[in-house]
Amino acid sequence: MKKVIVLGAGKIGTSIAKLLAHSGDYQITLGDIDKNALDRLGKQFSVVTKVINVADSASLTSELKQYDAVVSACSYHLNNGIAEAALHAGISYFDLTEDVATTEFVRKLAAKSKPGQIFMPQCGLAPGFIGILAQSMFHKFERVSKVKMRVGALPLYPSNMMMYNLTWSTDGLINEYCNPCEAIVDGELVKVQALEGLERFSLDGIDYESFNTSGGLGTLCETLKGKVYSLDYKTVRYQGHCYLMSFLTRSLKLNRRRALLKEILEEAVPITKQDVVLVFCEVDGWREGLFEQEADVRKIYNLTLFDEHWSSIQITTAASLCTILDLNYEGKLPATGFVKQEDVNYDDFINNRFGRHYQT
Repeated sequence: MKKVIVLGAGKIGTSIAKLLAHSGDYQITLGDIDKNALDRLGKQFSVVTKVINVADSASLTSELKQYDAVVSACSYHLNNGIAEAALHAGISYFDLTEDVATTEFVRKLAAKSKPGQIFMPQCGLAPGFIGILAQSMFHKFERVSKVKMRVGALPLYPSNMMMYNLTWSTDGLINEYCNPCEAIVDGELVKVQALEGLERFSLDGIDYESFNTSGGLGTLCETLKGKVYSLDYKTVRYQGHCYLMSFLTRSLKLNRRRALLKEILEEAVPITKQDVVLVFCEVDGWREGLFEQEADVRKIYNLTLFDEHWSSIQITTAASLCTILDLNYEGKLPATGFVKQEDVNYDDFINNRFGRHYQT
């Protein structure tokens, strides 16, 4: 039985801990600085809890030596310190970050890893599963022209002007809306601005929009550079959302005051567990001399799991990370160093006991 510590007892960290604990194959410790939250969670399911201050690097390194792996479900700005502690403790590291700079930092650390020690960021939905899906579809073609990746975590019953409810990390959401985005345009790796590239489309009778956001591509631009003519990632929302977020972040310049923007959003926009995750990937390319297009569209809905209501973003994010852990210990991932999401075999992922939540 593998000993794994999950750092961060928020919605996603708790979901990961529950999935792993209920599997019976992992000995889980859930760590957080909030003792009251840990005490409450310790009564909900069988898990060891521990008060941990991840900002105390020496103490964190000492603590991590007791485990086989650490999962960071903390805010992205804490991940560098956790990854460094994992390196010094000699254990493998996994996270959910969408932050490009954090991923680059983790990659550099991974160059110093010991045999059997891996560093794998971006193990969630986007980046994460969407990159695994896109890479799998890319390999169905002899030559590829375009890869489109679209993902949205959306409220089922939008009722405010933003047509949106908070479903996950507000820090991560703001990061995606404010940071530069990577894309491949005309065969060249470029930076594009968040909240631009607006598109509108309909699916199952519902009108959506999509626009550039940061981080969702993970490392796929690097992997497919020189192999595709066009590659981009956009977040899906209900129509009208992009305009309002552009007003907040650019016209009111709240992209320069992210703490204030977070406070406003969390005071004004309620959380919901009644959500749906939309995943769309489209590839254009040549097979047997014909120029063809193939699309994969799926919706994952909120559901009841372990006698409680789970949002779709909880399910998809936690299931992806747990699948990656399983595949690592089954020997289906590279054994040492930095591991990309594109290194994951799609069939191995989708047939996994956790990955099945993505099946359509």
